[in-house]
Amino acid sequence: MTTPGMTPPPPVPVVLAGARGHGRWHVENIRRLTERGLVRLVGICELTPLTEAEYGGELPAQSDDFGALLESTGARAAVVCTPIPTHTDLALTAARRGVHLLLEKPPAPSYAEFRRMADGVAEAGVACQIGFQSLGSHALPAIRELIAEGAIGEVRGIGGAGAWARDEAYFRRAPWAGRRRLNGVDVIDGALTNPLAHAVATALALDGGTRAEDVTAVETELWHANAIEADDTSCVRITTTAGRQVTVAATLCAEHPGDPYVLVHGSRGRITFWYKQDRVLLQRADHGPEEYEYGRTDLLENLVGHLTTGADLLVPPDATGAFMRVVEAVRSAPDPAPLPDTAWRTLPAERRRIVPGVDGLVAAAADTLSLYSELGADWAPYQPQAPRKEVSAR
Repeated sequence: MTTPGMTPPPPVPVVLAGARGHGRWHVENIRRLTERGLVRLVGICELTPLTEAEYGGELPAQSDDFGALLESTGARAAVVCTPIPTHTDLALTAARRGVHLLLEKPPAPSYAEFRRMADGVAEAGVACQIGFQSLGSHALPAIRELIAEGAIGEVRGIGGAGAWARDEAYFRRAPWAGRRRLNGVDVIDGALTNPLAHAVATALALDGGTRAEDVTAVETELWHANAIEADDTSCVRITTTAGRQVTVAATLCAEHPGDPYVLVHGSRGRITFWYKQDRVLLQRADHGPEEYEYGRTDLLENLVGHLTTGADLLVPPDATGAFMRVVEAVRSAPDPAPLPDTAWRTLPAERRRIVPGVDGLVAAAADTLSLYSELGADWAPYQPQAPRKEVSAR
């Protein structure tokens, strides 16, 4: 914040890598922060330059050479919203030039690539924020305070549920969409690791186990109804050093899509957090339900605050280490199995596939901390397997 009477710092020059697709959201967010005098967009990196019609106005400098663009524009920060396999190399390109980063989630397609990125950024001495926007919600500290006060008793576990719908065009949006690997390079574009990655990261954040060394084991069940390599209907159960389990279930084939949520189970109640809405429901013994809505700190704004006033970063790389252990477990698991033809059907009007009954399974997994196979899904026969033991990070 600027003290009254003081001259505010000049806007931070920013380059955006990846302005199409989800990158359009970043374009609008940068415009919003520009109006507030916090940033100015000095360059866009795209393989195919944007037109003024696409951008919606006069364009800044453009180039398909990220490093050269950073140097020519004098950028102090960069937003990287490019295909998952490119994240590490682009992040290190910026770091070597002293440029600070907002790096979209997931930060990398493997734990090894994540470590290469995080170690390189740390060695370069630049700030890096990972784009889990839900972790900027003011609901998180409020929920932690409720837990600390004993509002729901002893925490027994954390559940996460995401029942979303994606049409067939979604899986054709880019060559890497729905792929586990492309040209021999990891992608891991599955439901839990990309579109519903926030559910995993937010559940881990509420458990308090965000670092890689906080994860002791991961169990996965990965399926797909669509004609893709990666999972579109999956669940994961994570055991943390706190001795609790975090179970997150996800599908992109919901019958009736709804907002994803995280559920904190206590011995005397529960807390439901709809993280896209920043909305919290507290249910506890001997009390009526209480509902709250919170604000949110934008992660690019927080990065700018870190650079100009020394504010703490909300989502530095190490705060996503546990999430990356989950990505690694999904990456190293057997390839997702196709659901039998009897388990799904097509909605022609919406051009998408649905899995009948999956909405209830997703909710039940979050409610009971169970995997699909343990809930009796006839397409997920139970096959006992030892949880994968995760090696502690250095």
